[in-house]
Amino acid sequence: MATEIFTLQNVGKDFSTADGEALNILGNVNLILAEGEILTLLGRSGSGKSTLLRIMAGLIDASAGSALYRGRPVLGPVPNLAMVFQSFALFPWLTVLENVELGLEARKVPKAERQKRALAAIDLIGLDGYESAYPRELSGGMRQRVGFARALVIDPDVLLMDEPFSALDVLTAETLRNDLLDLWMEGATSLKGVLLVSHNIEEAILMADRIVIFASNPGRVSAEIPVRLPRPRDRQSPEFRELVEEIYAIMTARPLPRADARREALGLGYRLPAVSVNRLVGLMEALAEKESPDTPRISLAELAEDMHFSVDDLFPLLEALELLGFAQVAEGEVELNASGRNFVAGDLQERKTQFARHFLERVALAAHIRRVLDERPSHRAPANRFLNELEDHLSEDEAQRVLETAIAWGRYGEVLAYDDNAEVLSLENPGSENPQ
Repeated sequence: MATEIFTLQNVGKDFSTADGEALNILGNVNLILAEGEILTLLGRSGSGKSTLLRIMAGLIDASAGSALYRGRPVLGPVPNLAMVFQSFALFPWLTVLENVELGLEARKVPKAERQKRALAAIDLIGLDGYESAYPRELSGGMRQRVGFARALVIDPDVLLMDEPFSALDVLTAETLRNDLLDLWMEGATSLKGVLLVSHNIEEAILMADRIVIFASNPGRVSAEIPVRLPRPRDRQSPEFRELVEEIYAIMTARPLPRADARREALGLGYRLPAVSVNRLVGLMEALAEKESPDTPRISLAELAEDMHFSVDDLFPLLEALELLGFAQVAEGEVELNASGRNFVAGDLQERKTQFARHFLERVALAAHIRRVLDERPSHRAPANRFLNELEDHLSEDEAQRVLETAIAWGRYGEVLAYDDNAEVLSLENPGSENPQ
């Protein structure tokens, strides 16, 4: 049996909201990273994956449970660990060589030794010749290579990667993934294990020996899938495509998210997905074009491939469509319902009217805002009035995002108007009735 590098037992993490209430980010996470494996943690943004990585690295403490590194509790930064982030996090005033040397300098490695090791890492990662260049001279892919060189130069035991390819274009990300896999397969580094956080299903399958699927609210393990496909892996092989379909089915095995969440109190704790109405309309139109009487249900894997969507692109749109009552998602497939088809068939004003009705009926925050505006003699209310209510349930950033989404959806449906300069919500026509 492989030696365990990390062992997480019932790990939980809470943060405090503005009013001091606990916001549960992680709940009872049990996870093992073993020697000799690349483990991919797959889930949507906001599911707590990055928080979990920081607990493992010893950068923050867990609120519950325990994190063990090679059998010992993680009580501070893990010394034999390196991290690579989505942002390149390079110091712009330092050269490539100086950026790579930083970790060694912090460990008080003598100058001659750290320069030798830094040059070797730069050569290993494919940046030989750029030692004296500054970050501004490099492309995004080259800057991320510097990040990898900086991580590998300390000869780490384990590498934690937080969506390191997501800020890169498709071709650059593919090249860098393949180069990293080559180094891993050739044993060219000191690494004994790798944990990659991703929201890209195909990336997870390409990289991983084992995939852990993360659910949200709170973040937790919902499934584990071994990946037994030989490397290099072919995206177009039937086995690869079957695994993509399987993961989509797992990730959509229940509504996204709980349909009853919006009925709690005023529903202000519900995290509206931050998607634009234009993208929602575009997706509904695309689904209407793809469906046929014989196949009204569309494969999410095929949809994502055709439209170049990642999980974080597609799932918020699906969540919004379900929330608004325009589609159903289950077992890796999506289907427009009668309301969705009627919406697509309508003209602009018919679409706005239908959207407004669904928005007010199905989003409790929308109904609450409209009720306040209707009841006030001036039919006006400052945005902060609703923001303060949201912050009783959500973090400040999340509350701001949710309110911005509600305002954008409300403006499209002509449910409300908004003065951005004054930060005031109102009714354009105070004498009008709620949309029917």
